Amino acid sequence: MIWGWNFRTGLEHYLTSWRSLDDPSPGDYVGKYKIDGLPRLEIVLNGSIKVYRSAPWDGVNLNDMLKVSTPVARSIFVHNGTGAYLAVETQMDNITIKMTLGPDGVGQALFLKSGSTKWEVVLSLPYDTCDKYGYCGANGMCRVNQSPRCLCLQGFMPKSQAEWDMFNTTGGCTRKVPLNCSRGEGFTKLSQVKLPDLTDFQLFKNMSLKECEVECLKNCSCMAYANSYVRGPGCLLWFGNLIDIKEIDIVGYDRYLFLRLPASELDSFRNSSKKLVTVTVVSAISGLLIVGTALSIIWKRGMKSRGLPSGMDNIDLPLYDFATVSVATNHFCQTNKLGEGGFGSVYKGTLSTGQEVAVKRLSKYSRQGPDEFMNEVLLIARLQHRNLVELVGCCIEREERMLIYEYMPNKSLDYFLFDHDQTSSLAWKRRFDIILGIARGLLYIHQDSKLQVIHRDLKTSNILLDVDMNPKISDFGLARIFQGDDAEAETRRIVGTYGYMSPEYAFDGKFSVKSDIFSFGVLLLEIVSSKRNRGFHHPDHHHNLLGHAWLLWSERRATELIDESVCAIFVESQAERCIQVGLLCVQKFPEDRPTMSSVVFMLANEGATLPLPKEPGFFTERSSGSSDAYIAKDESNTVNLVTVTLPEGR
Repeated sequence: MIWGWNFRTGLEHYLTSWRSLDDPSPGDYVGKYKIDGLPRLEIVLNGSIKVYRSAPWDGVNLNDMLKVSTPVARSIFVHNGTGAYLAVETQMDNITIKMTLGPDGVGQALFLKSGSTKWEVVLSLPYDTCDKYGYCGANGMCRVNQSPRCLCLQGFMPKSQAEWDMFNTTGGCTRKVPLNCSRGEGFTKLSQVKLPDLTDFQLFKNMSLKECEVECLKNCSCMAYANSYVRGPGCLLWFGNLIDIKEIDIVGYDRYLFLRLPASELDSFRNSSKKLVTVTVVSAISGLLIVGTALSIIWKRGMKSRGLPSGMDNIDLPLYDFATVSVATNHFCQTNKLGEGGFGSVYKGTLSTGQEVAVKRLSKYSRQGPDEFMNEVLLIARLQHRNLVELVGCCIEREERMLIYEYMPNKSLDYFLFDHDQTSSLAWKRRFDIILGIARGLLYIHQDSKLQVIHRDLKTSNILLDVDMNPKISDFGLARIFQGDDAEAETRRIVGTYGYMSPEYAFDGKFSVKSDIFSFGVLLLEIVSSKRNRGFHHPDHHHNLLGHAWLLWSERRATELIDESVCAIFVESQAERCIQVGLLCVQKFPEDRPTMSSVVFMLANEGATLPLPKEPGFFTERSSGSSDAYIAKDESNTVNLVTVTLPEGR
């Protein structure tokens, strides 16, 4: 698939958007490979309004953000006597590639595998918020992974501070001190940036970088200069405002822009550098401690003023601005709403890359406060396992707190288990695979990950199902890290969900990995029976589901617990083993419960010898309220026996 020019025929290959998804008539957007000056990609609205442009051709590439290389496709940039174009070609015989320009102005390269009906995205333009043309206005620079996104270039200040305070940066920046072409003017080097748009420029193809600097100083209107090519000579000069600069934080990306500054700005920068060196030398160790403390305080205050918690610097996680998330969810419309709870609402969204996501937007009155929010962000960003939900990014802007997860098309486990019309779709094999998947996810967070974690709120609604019905543990807002020697911790703030909480945690505030194992046992018995533990009713007794399972197992009638919708086809020995493991997990005393490594072994090995379970905890509980009631009981003078501060991964 080609996007560009054939010089021999004079034919131009370009894209025009559809009017809408249902109307193929020409729309408002056109995507072209422009070759005047230096070649570049542009997407234009209504013939003249730029919405996206790539960096100019550097002799090798457009910029590293566009360099596609995957097992199925790769990009090729051709510039010779026959043509100038971008091509995306397949690297596998059974792959079809196409390029599209959507009614919303988003260009995409997609591939289709032979035998599949789903097109998958290889490349999307604009790639991120900073790819939106002129996002930070004239003389501003956009930073993808930082907040706020926009920053005035050195020597510049917001043209309207009031507008910038309202996150409207389109007015751009103006110089603090005007250039006057006097002696002493010079340049500061901006590293790893997408070069400004070529709106008012000069190109010298055979000029060295030093000659380029001299040429710029000769012209009082010259604002900046740069190499035009990464290999060999070539010089670009910019005049007037600098538009559409983006910081590109990619290893190996080495484009630089030399920005012209008046003598006073250069002197100020040099003097501040000298002062810093002097203070460092004279103050020695004590000075370093004072400066370090002061910088830490200043930095933390700066983070708070921007609404960013201080722990965010320790994780590699994309930060999305509110506008981007709003567009992705169609402005949080009701048709995109997936559900809601005490924390707020969840919306389906589609990022500019084409990735489908679930956006968890915390309400102002959310039971998940700032601490729980940060706890979840910091934990999930560090934990990676096929049975844990993936955190794509987050949004922290003023009062807004949003978590952006991978989208789970099959919702949560409770949707299938406790809905009469859906439960029959969970065949026994699928239920067993879900049980084993949850067990492996718990084993990972308890033992195999760098951070040993106690989840503390394991329940069916926190088990999400992907397109293949693979289970993924979610909602780590209440989770806690524990050290290797800390077998148990204590808290007076009891949080969790009735029906899944272990006796020692509900009564005494003591929690450990064995608390999670109790919750897993409840989950296992609910999966087998399609019955909720809390709210369970039986005409012959007043026990909950745990008590009912215990009675059946004691009377050698354990298989009667199995959901009638799968009774016709199931492996009896496997089902009995699951029920016995579930009862082992919900035993009253934590020391009697198995570890997750033992649970996985017992479930996965048909010949494993299982110990006999003892009486479960809470087996005579009877619910009079919600079957999934959340509690948060907070008492003063809490004494924690384990730190809840998040350390670095070991």
